[in-house]
Amino acid sequence: MAKDITSKLNDYSQWYNDLVIKGGLADHSSVRGCMVIKPYGYAIWENMRDALDKAFKETGHVNAYFPLFIPKSFLSKEASHIEGFAKECAVVTHYRLINDPNGKGVIVDPEAKLEEELIVRPTSETIIWNTYKNWIQSYRDLPLLINQWANVVRWEMRTRLFLRTAEFLWQEGHTAHATAKEAVEETERMLDVYATFAEEFMALPVIKGKKTPNERFAGALDTYCIEAMMGDGQALQAGTSHFLGQNFAKAFDVQFLNKESKLEYVWATSWGVSTRLIGALIMAHSDDDGLVMPPKLAPLQVVIVPIFKTEEEMNKLHEKCAPVMKELKAKGISVKFDTDDTKRPGFKFAEYELKGVPVRLAMGMRDYEAGTVEVARRDTKEKSSRQFEGIAAYIEKLLVDIQQNIYNKALAFRDANIREVNNWDEFLKTIEQPGFISAHWDGTSETEDKIKELTKATIRCIPLNNPQQDGVCVFSGKPSKERVIFARAY
Repeated sequence: MAKDITSKLNDYSQWYNDLVIKGGLADHSSVRGCMVIKPYGYAIWENMRDALDKAFKETGHVNAYFPLFIPKSFLSKEASHIEGFAKECAVVTHYRLINDPNGKGVIVDPEAKLEEELIVRPTSETIIWNTYKNWIQSYRDLPLLINQWANVVRWEMRTRLFLRTAEFLWQEGHTAHATAKEAVEETERMLDVYATFAEEFMALPVIKGKKTPNERFAGALDTYCIEAMMGDGQALQAGTSHFLGQNFAKAFDVQFLNKESKLEYVWATSWGVSTRLIGALIMAHSDDDGLVMPPKLAPLQVVIVPIFKTEEEMNKLHEKCAPVMKELKAKGISVKFDTDDTKRPGFKFAEYELKGVPVRLAMGMRDYEAGTVEVARRDTKEKSSRQFEGIAAYIEKLLVDIQQNIYNKALAFRDANIREVNNWDEFLKTIEQPGFISAHWDGTSETEDKIKELTKATIRCIPLNNPQQDGVCVFSGKPSKERVIFARAY
């Protein structure tokens, strides 16, 4: 199977596509720009969703659901918001089809034009804040901590499975607070939730930071982000958390009576991650033999491949392994005993390697008699013969080790590929190499735009807790107080 995968060194983009398709994660759809998420890919998303949902609820949030359709007038109420999304909106103009009088299928009924067009949600701030107007009257109604699991549509001309599609799945948190301080604290808290999830579940080291004014979410006062380095050295924004100030509260007249019985506008946040995290997972860890799945997110953590010639031998091996499988499942570890007799063991080994299953056990009749089992780990491809007695406890520890090893490898790669640059000539040479650049910037949008125009590199973030370090801008030579992170990005 590996021979059918393009080498990541030869063609990184095709390598990625090969893993998505051949790994059984997703397919292109007959709807231009959209994807079909296959069961194995969706299982990864379910694991991500469950872990994040638990973290959200532990921080006091609850789930709700809001309409897919947004009246066009709602988007007109917050000027910078609609400016940011106008070119990506899908618009519903009619509500009925009729048979074509010429017998050519169906056509849009020209008499069924909507009085007001509906926008298929690109994000839900407007419809949610229109609702919050009815939910919030007093300081006793605050904070309001709501999350939504949903799909959104942002019209894309050039798409890539998981990374950029016209429709994608995500979660979007929308919260309301009595003070700016509380809203900022919420924004930072949710950024920490995302960073913890990325590092502890995805085994993906991230840089926490703020976006520049150019890169802020449309309608936000501040956008916080986590930025990750992919296997080719490019950046991927893995999550964002926005301090919206009072912009949406004022646009939709969401006010509350404070403790002094005076009316105030509430303070808002929003935050979200999407199925592009599956793309990040693939690009950060996988190799030319297939996917490499961190155990905490792997749809299947352990597979047992019996090597047998007869059904009797297979039954003996299954009976031997059944107590171990029961013990693993009791610990919350997913395990499969592969009884398929239409495929040879070597084919199965390659198939599970392609799918990134963290641990593979193989047992034949010689192992059965000797009380041993072969253990193979996907991250290092190491194989060893182990005593079958106590194997469940060994696997439990091994999965922890694999999770940590995948993170350590990604961290070492990232840290080795962040380079400090101090002048423009050095910047131009370094940006052609894989990785991030740490460089001074003069703080102006003009310089930021010019660097992007000349190199296709953007400021990914201004790192949080950035050490103040006097210097000069790498492009303009003007004074600068701190370094920022530049990179080309997905």
